[in-house]
Amino acid sequence: MVAEGIGNRELMARILVVEDEPTLLGSLRRGLMEEGYDVVPVSTIEQAMHALSKQTVDLILLDVMLPDGSGVDWVRTLRANSNMVPVLMATARDAVEDRITGLDSGADDYLVKPFSFDELVARLRALLRRASASRESKLVVDDLSIDLLTRQVTRAGADLDLTPRQFDLLTYFAQSAGEVVTREMIAKDVWKEPTATWTNVIEVQINHLRRRLERPEWPTILHTIRGKGYCLGKQP
Repeated sequence: MVAEGIGNRELMARILVVEDEPTLLGSLRRGLMEEGYDVVPVSTIEQAMHALSKQTVDLILLDVMLPDGSGVDWVRTLRANSNMVPVLMATARDAVEDRITGLDSGADDYLVKPFSFDELVARLRALLRRASASRESKLVVDDLSIDLLTRQVTRAGADLDLTPRQFDLLTYFAQSAGEVVTREMIAKDVWKEPTATWTNVIEVQINHLRRRLERPEWPTILHTIRGKGYCLGKQP
């Protein structure tokens, strides 16, 4: 994917890590710094608010249960104040209701402890790419071009007529081009409804979108990754 002006921004991003367990906080700090991130480690919501008042961050990795309050409540406050910095919640609470509560509060993703560091880094990169792409006016994947301002889509120079839902779905795929996108991710981020994963709505819409994207003379651009999900552009 080429989104104008994105480059390797995610590799130099500043991440605010809010975690009250000292050993885990230290491990996250060291690991993320080794991955090339600028890390701001804090242990409380008060410290996090102070850090945000002094500098701009690209993403917040947030523990839910903190000594001075709930991470869920703090995210609600951030969103109410129009602070839309991406938030990845990390918590030992793994009930579906807890995940839904976290996402409904305004968090962008949810990771259950204990988690794999590799999975954490993959999710961080996905969120940072998505945030960077959303700030751009145009997304380009191979011969596909998406204008986010005019909502015009072209492939190989031909205009594609998409419904609003198809446009949102395609934009989501483009923001994660080259990566596998699951039905669960689509349900949460596009449909904003976790129960959509239990219906065939997503599959039907993707099939409709694929018909708009494909012609006999064009190579396949939207791939089904068996047992995993879907991928736009080159397969991983």
